[in-house]
Amino acid sequence: MEEQHKKGIKEIEATLQEIGHKIEELVKKGTSAGQDVKEEIEKKIRDLKEKKTTLEEELRKAKKVVEREYQERKKEYEPKLKESKGFLLEAFKQLGFAFEALFGKKA
Repeated sequence: MEEQHKKGIKEIEATLQEIGHKIEELVKKGTSAGQDVKEEIEKKIRDLKEKKTTLEEELRKAKKVVEREYQERKKEYEPKLKESKGFLLEAFKQLGFAFEALFGKKA
């Protein structure tokens, strides 16, 4: 689930970069265009900048949510993982004793 969030965030970041490049292209075109076209391009630039700002804010919010969920789940599962680690170590220890008993210790 976390991988899907990371993938989604990376896709949003790529889209934001693409929007930034398109804004730069429009700015360049706007400087060499006539007055009517220039006003239209400036309007598009403002619209794109607003959308980019909105997307950036949504991205920040999404990152916070993912980080909070990760920390909550980490707190939830960490004690269980530590307990499981102890059981696993004990299992290996017992397995070692079983092999010693089965094959006998060579002295």
